Amino acid sequence: MLDHMSYLLRLLLPDHPGVLGAVATALGAAGIDIVSLTVVEHTPAGAVDDLIVLLPPGGLAERLFTAAHSVPGVSVESLRPYQADGAGISEDLELVDALAERPADAVAVLTDLVAGVFHADWTLLLEYLGPGDVRIREASVGAPSLGGDDLGVPERVRLPLPWLPLRAARRVVPDDGEFPARWEAVNMELAAAPVGHERLAVLVGRPGGPAFRSSEVARLAHLAGIAATLARTAGPGH
Repeated sequence: MLDHMSYLLRLLLPDHPGVLGAVATALGAAGIDIVSLTVVEHTPAGAVDDLIVLLPPGGLAERLFTAAHSVPGVSVESLRPYQADGAGISEDLELVDALAERPADAVAVLTDLVAGVFHADWTLLLEYLGPGDVRIREASVGAPSLGGDDLGVPERVRLPLPWLPLRAARRVVPDDGEFPARWEAVNMELAAAPVGHERLAVLVGRPGGPAFRSSEVARLAHLAGIAATLARTAGPGH
């Protein structure tokens, strides 16, 4: 299994009976295993599904495209390598359970675990203190270093983030501020949501896409809201 390569495959499926089964059959015939499937959203044109798949040793990603496109009406929105550890949280309800187990630390738990729910790589918890002064309150494993050199505690973000304060959850795109060159090089997709109030926001990064869809942004907002509520009701000082 160590020689297998994991990919995140986002498919647009027409609204016809049996399409998903046909995709699974086509992938299986190409020697590709489906590890998990998540329905991202339903649209008038059909369903948007995320599949974590395994290619056999020596398998080429092109086989994924060929197999998926062999089913009439199916299109690939995004495909990227996916480093799954097999032990993380991947479902909304699992995350809610984890938040409920540690309500006083719910915001930190959210930062640690929410990326896994969205097949993303990292999360930052950002606090807006004033114009040009945004601090990094929490950071997940693998989060990028955005801090400055002023030795501020918590660390001050060196990038302009004009989308803060944040009133409502949304995608964050390059036009919203100055992205690091590496983010643009890896097609970094970002989504953010307020955590209890507009001056505290969770930012989730998904390099290589796919873009965050409106349903995912709504789910992120919901999970951030739950974490904020639990932290607020856990007691004074939290």
